[in-house]
Formats: sequence, C-alpha cells, structure tokens
Amino acid sequence: MTEPLKVAIVGSGNWGSAIAKIVGHNVLKSDDFATEVKMYVYEEMVDGRKLTEIINTEHENIKYLKGHKLPENVVAVPDARDACREADILIFVLPHQFVRRICSNLQGHIKPTAVAISLIKGFDVHDKGLELISNVVRTMLSIDCAVLMGANIASEVAGENYCEATIGCKKPDFGKLLKKLFQTDYFRIVVVEDEITVELCGALKDIVGISADIIDCVYKKQVPEGEKPDEIYYKEKGTVDHVYRNVTATGAGFVDGLGYGDNTKAAVIRLGLMEMVKFCEEFYPGSKMSTFLESCGVADLVTTCYGGRNRRVAEAFVKTGKSIPELEKEMLNGQSLQGPPTAAEINIMLKAKNMEDRFPLFTAIHRICIRELEPQKFIDCLKNHPEHM
Repeated sequence: MTEPLKVAIVGSGNWGSAIAKIVGHNVLKSDDFATEVKMYVYEEMVDGRKLTEIINTEHENIKYLKGHKLPENVVAVPDARDACREADILIFVLPHQFVRRICSNLQGHIKPTAVAISLIKGFDVHDKGLELISNVVRTMLSIDCAVLMGANIASEVAGENYCEATIGCKKPDFGKLLKKLFQTDYFRIVVVEDEITVELCGALKDIVGISADIIDCVYKKQVPEGEKPDEIYYKEKGTVDHVYRNVTATGAGFVDGLGYGDNTKAAVIRLGLMEMVKFCEEFYPGSKMSTFLESCGVADLVTTCYGGRNRRVAEAFVKTGKSIPELEKEMLNGQSLQGPPTAAEINIMLKAKNMEDRFPLFTAIHRICIRELEPQKFIDCLKNHPEHM
C-alpha cells in the first residue's frame, strides 16, 4: 500500500493561511494525503506571544488572516527545514523576494522525490535578468514545480466565497493530485498544461491593476494649486525603485474627471489584457490564447482592477495623504504591493529589446512609478495605442 503523501506549506501570510485552511480540511478527506500539514511561519511576536504559538493553540493567524479559524491539523513550524524535511508536496506561497533565500536554505534538506507548486505572483530579479518563480524552485531544488493562479482575494477565499483558480501543470497525473488537494465546493479548480502562461498572467496583471488605481485616483480627487505629490521609495534587495506616494496630479484640479469612470477602466483592462498576451507571445512563445480566458487570466485581471490590496491602498493614500509604507503597515500588516516592482521588472525586458513603444500601458505605468511621467498624462499615452492603429 502506498504511503500517504505529506504536505508542507512554505509561507503563512493572508494567502498562505487561506490556502492552509483549504488544504488542512482536504487532506482529512482523502487517503492520498497524510493528515498533518506543516506550515512554515516566519516567527514574529504578536501581543507579546510567538505567532507560531498563537496559531498552534488558537488555530488562527491573528496577524495576517484574523477571524478565520485554521484546521487543528495545520501545524505552524518556525523553521523551514523542519517544516519541509519529510514533505512529498511543497506549497510555496510567500513574497517572491524571499524565494531564493528559502530555496537556498532548503537545499539538501528535502526529499529528492518531492514535488512543488507555486502560488507566488511576480518575477525573480537577478543579474542575468528575470526568471519565473517556478523555475527558481525547479532549478534550486531540482524538483518539478507546478503553479496555481486565479482571481483569489485571500479574505474572500477564507470566507468561503465561491471562486475559481487555475493550476498549470504539464504532468496530468500530478495535476489530478493537485486538484484533489486544493478543490472544494467553493474553490473550484481547472487544470491546464500551459504552466508558463498561467504564471505569467499572475505576474503581469498587477501592472494593469496599478493603472486602474491611477484612473480612480487621478479622476476622482483634486489637489490644491501648488501642492505637489510626495515621493517615497520602494526598497528591495539593496536597490531603490521610486514608487509614487500619491498619483494625484499637480495643479488646480481636473476637467470633470468623474466622466472617466468605468468606461475608461474597461478600456484599460482590455488594453492591459492585450499587452499581457503580446508580452507572452514575444518573450515566452507557445502560450495558448485559451489560458488567458481561465481564472488566472481575465478573471484575475478584473478582480485586481476592481478589488484587492492595490485598489484599497490606492484609495486610502489619496484620501488620507499617508505614504504607501504607512498604509501597507496599517492595512496589509506590513505586506507590500507588487505592481510597482513588477512594472520595473517588465520594463527591463522591454527596454532590452527596444520595445517600450509597443507596450504603452506597461511603459506608462513604470514611468509614473519612477516619476518620469505625471499621472494625468496616463490616458494620453493610451490614445495612440497600437491596438487602435
């Protein structure tokens, strides 16, 4: 008889905790999986107590997913090696900037037969360029790695609101096993073989989400004449990228901006989707158009442009005048927005091929983030979009 497969979750933020709830319940329903799920938790002190202690006694991640109970068979572990040492399936769900560090720590300390799935949106940036997160896991740990992406706001998933997700997995048997691990009556899964496109959709949609925020901020708030938007910095890996603190334009106000509402946003979503498709065709040939119609594609794009952290934080920094880091701390418990650094990463690739003019939306968002372009010029950049020529 085959031994049940042990599952470990690498990461415990709001999305990691929401997934832990699903996986923790599902392993109890199937003989394919061992009943205990170990979850690597970066140790923090919360109200004078260790976060792992709180999770293991109260069965709730009160810092990142407050109000949602985790199954008692989900065990928080403060050491990544201890959490993953005996695992047959590794679920990676942590900020992309920490993936290399975690994989380096795990090298030589996991089963050689283990397999992985990445739920991480974004790219890995290194000296030689950009790399898909799943490929970092494959290369550094010498194991297979599938991906899961979709229109999934963590709090809604944890609240068991109906939603969908897409698993990209080239091996059909592994894909079926992963579907059994993740699917519930409220979290429905479609498995496709187009791994790369599934992951790219998850990374690229944040850029379009930022553009939707710019529309709302620029056209729904006026700034007194003479007042200038402030500047903050997005710091990562010892480098400094400029990120807008307030994308509201300088000046005495705007032309009746309320006319630029959902119609404009719909146009941006469509143009953003077209640039996502073209980017995949140019840099990752072989992408299937049908994948963009899955939850990982158009559905995730719409969710990002109308909801989620980018949307909430963008509204707040316009209304309150606080900096993005302040609002991230207040609203996201220190988690970060992914849109600005993703835009910078994509721009590296476009600039290397002298293709910025073919991707005016992606390019405009990056230029706004580094303050080369005033936010009110954003729509002007789209009026001569290649899609209209």
